[in-house]
Amino acid sequence: MKLDHSVPVKIVVVYHSGYGHTVKIAEAIARGAATVNGASVELVTAEQAPGRWELLDGADAIIMGAPTYMGSLSAPFKAFMDATSHLQYAEKRWEGKIAAGFTNGASRGGDKQNSLVQLMTFAAQHQMHWVNLGMNYGNNRSYTNEDIINRDSYTLGMAGQADMDQSGAVAPPSSDLRTAEFLGRRVAEVAQELSAGRAMLGRRANRGVSGGADNQDPEGRGVMASKRNRGTTGLVTA
Repeated sequence: MKLDHSVPVKIVVVYHSGYGHTVKIAEAIARGAATVNGASVELVTAEQAPGRWELLDGADAIIMGAPTYMGSLSAPFKAFMDATSHLQYAEKRWEGKIAAGFTNGASRGGDKQNSLVQLMTFAAQHQMHWVNLGMNYGNNRSYTNEDIINRDSYTLGMAGQADMDQSGAVAPPSSDLRTAEFLGRRVAEVAQELSAGRAMLGRRANRGVSGGADNQDPEGRGVMASKRNRGTTGLVTA
């Protein structure tokens, strides 16, 4: 069976940018994803996202990013993450979706790995499939320089660096933006592979099981007998 390589997928890039640097990375990721035939891409700020749940719920992939402040994701982005607990997490609306992440900071290191781990953990809580950067380490040879992709050598996701005394018009540098474009293309391609695979297997992308782990215990072996015997009214029926 020959597959159509223009499998339609919807990619949403949700981000927060404090000083105009991280938005440059978000835009580069969107550009990269849009180069994949069949992929549609939309950028949404973390502040806008709570008013656009339908868009995120309908996405095949959500790429998330924010600057790293004090070794963690920025507060506005964390507020977006917390807001997902009311419906998206409670009802497992994002189960089975593709997820990836990015961050930016003024320092070369700046504990940005913590932010990527935070994003990956958040995706796991939503039962999403995490896509890593998929690149080798960058500027680590005597003959390489700062213009190489993945120059700061991250693997969980994309991490950029922008000098704090430069505006978003010139920072982060082009090497970071090309790395971001690579991540966008990679996520779009993986989303297509997952969508095409499900189509071939005749499987739908379903929501996960809402509630607690007791709802995922079909034999009821880990649930108290009184809970197993409750009816729809919540009262013990036997």
